[in-house]
Amino acid sequence: MQYVWQHRLWPAAHMTAVSGERIDIIDPGLLNTGSGPDFFNAKIRIGDRMWAGNVEIHVRASDWLRHGHNTDSAYDSVILHVVGTDDTRINRPDGREIPQLVMACDPSFRKHYDDLVCRYADGPSCAPYLPAFSSLHVADWLSALAFERLYRKSSLATALADRFEGDWTAAVYVLLARALGFGTNAEPFERLALSLPLRVLMKHGDSTLAVEAMLFGQSGFLDEAPSSDPYCARLKEEYAFMSAKFGLQAPPSLGWKTGRIRPQNLPHRRIALLAAMISGGFRAGYGVLDVKDAASARALFDTAPSDYWRRRYSLGGTQDSRVSRTLSNASIASLIINVVVPVLSAYGNRYGQPELHERAIDILTALPPENNSVVRAFTEASVECRDAFSSQALIELRRNYCDLRKCLYCRFGHRILSRKAILQ
Repeated sequence: MQYVWQHRLWPAAHMTAVSGERIDIIDPGLLNTGSGPDFFNAKIRIGDRMWAGNVEIHVRASDWLRHGHNTDSAYDSVILHVVGTDDTRINRPDGREIPQLVMACDPSFRKHYDDLVCRYADGPSCAPYLPAFSSLHVADWLSALAFERLYRKSSLATALADRFEGDWTAAVYVLLARALGFGTNAEPFERLALSLPLRVLMKHGDSTLAVEAMLFGQSGFLDEAPSSDPYCARLKEEYAFMSAKFGLQAPPSLGWKTGRIRPQNLPHRRIALLAAMISGGFRAGYGVLDVKDAASARALFDTAPSDYWRRRYSLGGTQDSRVSRTLSNASIASLIINVVVPVLSAYGNRYGQPELHERAIDILTALPPENNSVVRAFTEASVECRDAFSSQALIELRRNYCDLRKCLYCRFGHRILSRKAILQ
């Protein structure tokens, strides 16, 4: 009932109070999420008089008494009592009757709601309704979702830059580490980067071995690496020297996940890639703000790990001829989406350079759409996804609306529910 009231889902231009007076809702008010009446500062015309005040909503009018509102002064300013069932009349402390409006929700409205918020299985619950939506309506919502996701990622970039006292290169380093976790190991990678400052790595940025040793040492993977492997033995020796030199303390447990992960996505190999990107000047960090388009963004991450990793997935692992030395195009696109685009947008917004924010959007629209189960589920439901801008929108929709059962706050869900809300 609150949702119907808040979003004006009643079909008639005006309604009638139980007293017979005409009611026109000028402004339903602001939803109150705390104690007190359900809506604040509503503007309502009752008969020929305009009222400004609060609105209380109940399934039954008698709930007013059952909830003790008759003895709570916070409800003295209620100008309209909206009810599903008119089983009693309510008076103010001075004896005057509070105007009452019957707004009985259609049972099918609740059924539509229950259908929408059911468990997300192979596709969105609203999939049967989506083909009937206009392309304009879909495009408008996807655009809003894409910006919503971009602003959240940009906020993370800005927060990191502030944490490092305006050092945007250090912020890129943490964002890149997190992005190399590709979701599953994003948090451990971020904690790894925060435990090992970029300025420490850059002091030995000309030595791939030193950078690898510090990263693998801080990750905890050296503890389980076989000393019989000459490369692992050198890393352990180098890390012992570097940790003593810089006072490094490896985090007790980063929570790495290695089960049910494709070999090329194992954190060992991603750490080796991070080391390769940092050693030799950290081109990705210092060049991100100079990116002009998707092609120049790709060049930042066109890096191969050291020779040891040419045919290996893990420390001390056996060589495998199937190992791809460089990142796939899809993986590079993911780094662009999660590192380059947010940093350009955040930096442009922070320093009043809107052209950088626009460049970030242009890069997203130039990249192909991501190919994952979320995107496929919506495209199978007739939602067109042309580029990474659209696929980011669909991921935002799934993660922050579908998975959280927030159908009431989704424009698709709202459109479905608004078809028939109250009995007439």
